[in-house]
Amino acid sequence: MKLLKLKFIPRSTDFGLLLLRIWVGLTMFLNHGYGKVMNFSSLMEKFPDAIGIGRTPALILVIFAEVICALMITIGWYARFAALSLVITMGVAFFLAHGAKLSNPGSGELAFIYLAAFMAILFAGPGRFSLDVKKGGI
Repeated sequence: MKLLKLKFIPRSTDFGLLLLRIWVGLTMFLNHGYGKVMNFSSLMEKFPDAIGIGRTPALILVIFAEVICALMITIGWYARFAALSLVITMGVAFFLAHGAKLSNPGSGELAFIYLAAFMAILFAGPGRFSLDVKKGGI
């Protein structure tokens, strides 16, 4: 009966936030940001300019969010600022680049999921297992 109540799993919002931060932060960095850095020169010519600032500036902003901000979220350093940057990036990706479509393969489903995860971190904060708590970040 105890097994069904899941009492063997510690109830900790802070631990849940730590797992969420590490999971989405590293996944964003490894699966999206790192590849953009490695293929920067080829992406400059074909990267979508969804907000009208030019391809290269748009790519640089996305790389900043997907590399620097993703790693900041992972370690919990200025996590709310980093989450805000990624909420904006994923919002642009979902609503403008993917046309807010969830139904088709290759649609904006992944951007939508990342958007929700980074919004959760933005509103909940990084939790007590973060550098923000240790160093007095925001």
